[in-house]
Amino acid sequence: MSEQYDVIVIGGGPAGYPAAIRAAQLKLKVACIDEWRNADGSHAFGGTCLNAGCIPSKALLESTELLHRAQHEFALHGIKAGPVSVDLAAMQKRRAGIVKTMTGGILALFKAAGVVPIEGHGRLLGGNRVEVSGFDGSRRVLEAKDVVLASGSVPFRLPTVPHDGVRICDSWNALEFAETPKRLGIIGAGVIGLELGSVWRRLGSEVTMIEALDQFLPMADGAVSKEAMRHFKKLGLDVKLGARVQQASVAGDAVDVVYTTSAGEHRLQVDRLVVAVGRRPFTEGLVAPEAGIELDERGFVRVDEHCRTGVPHVYAVGDVVRGPMLAHKGKEEGVMVADLIAGRYGEVNYKVIPSVIYTAPEIAWVGQTEEQVKASGRAYKVGSFPFAASGRARAMEASAGFAKIIASTEDDEILGVHLIGPMAGELIAEAVLAMEYSASAEDLQRTIHAHPTLSEALHEAALAADKRAIDSINR
Repeated sequence: MSEQYDVIVIGGGPAGYPAAIRAAQLKLKVACIDEWRNADGSHAFGGTCLNAGCIPSKALLESTELLHRAQHEFALHGIKAGPVSVDLAAMQKRRAGIVKTMTGGILALFKAAGVVPIEGHGRLLGGNRVEVSGFDGSRRVLEAKDVVLASGSVPFRLPTVPHDGVRICDSWNALEFAETPKRLGIIGAGVIGLELGSVWRRLGSEVTMIEALDQFLPMADGAVSKEAMRHFKKLGLDVKLGARVQQASVAGDAVDVVYTTSAGEHRLQVDRLVVAVGRRPFTEGLVAPEAGIELDERGFVRVDEHCRTGVPHVYAVGDVVRGPMLAHKGKEEGVMVADLIAGRYGEVNYKVIPSVIYTAPEIAWVGQTEEQVKASGRAYKVGSFPFAASGRARAMEASAGFAKIIASTEDDEILGVHLIGPMAGELIAEAVLAMEYSASAEDLQRTIHAHPTLSEALHEAALAADKRAIDSINR
């Protein structure tokens, strides 16, 4: 007789493990199956986010930002630190330690909630049965009333750029370099590429970024992307837009890259080449044909607004379904699905999912860009406030960027908030909360913000939308 559960979650990443924990909190018998393997063969829950994405990248971004400040800002504060050197091995050890602590914490959470962790590959069969292939070659079949698919995503590989994990790498490899490459090439100038480029540029690499699109950060507000490009150039990132890589090959200790632009063919030689052109849903071996799960033309599991598949009692969440590939989006979907399975109310407001790029300056946004609002035909107004006018930002030597709010002219509803500047990833939470409650620009205007704080930039931007700004010139 197969093992029986109320809920089986396939995938232990940021969408899967919250689904399992919430379901267990609701008194359901839950198992979570996960097949992540580290480079040393060890298993860890947490998926790409905790093991090879969000967490390790933020650790290195924080370390290298401190290095940059010590090299370029301490003297402005009157701090004489002398020559600053880097111990990359110690920096990488710190990164690995943070990852180990965070992934180990998931097992502690499972134990506290009563979730049964299972290591191995999960495959959905017909009749809500799940086959588990263990790392030791064993096979077993589990059964559940409800199944949640949360298998995540993997990096895109380019057929003309053969990945070897040493010279030609993906984003995971690039987080674990044991030495700083003198010349680093990155294919893709999106979120992942910019964060990796920032890390290794601060550590001394000459970074060349090859982006196929003609527009820089097209998903961001136009004013923000323009401001970001200016600062990334100042950092020393060489971003080539409208550039398509034709081929790349390892030549001894280097990589030869051929790419084309409107000006013709170009050649570039680098010591390491990172492919960061996006991610795709990971569905290899996830479902058997008889399970009846339908994939769309891009390989995502088809679901409705509540993450239900076309098969009764089977759900899918996170990167394996439509929508932005963001850990927090997957987490909320996982929690929603667990609540629905338990007969409770569950909802995800896809209109107010924030996005953050953890560079310096940080970039964050929620809602519509000005370009999107304009294209919709809705009458709108815009207010912005430069961090150069913020006393707190000035005190931090972090006065680059601005806060921008877009609101409806008709009813004053906040339609989008866009930030580039210090701690943008933290500041955006206020905007998300405001938009969740359909707040108006006036609501933010009438909300008292402590002084001096960075959050005052949002207050002033809201005032500026009605030409009432106090600490900047109304235009």
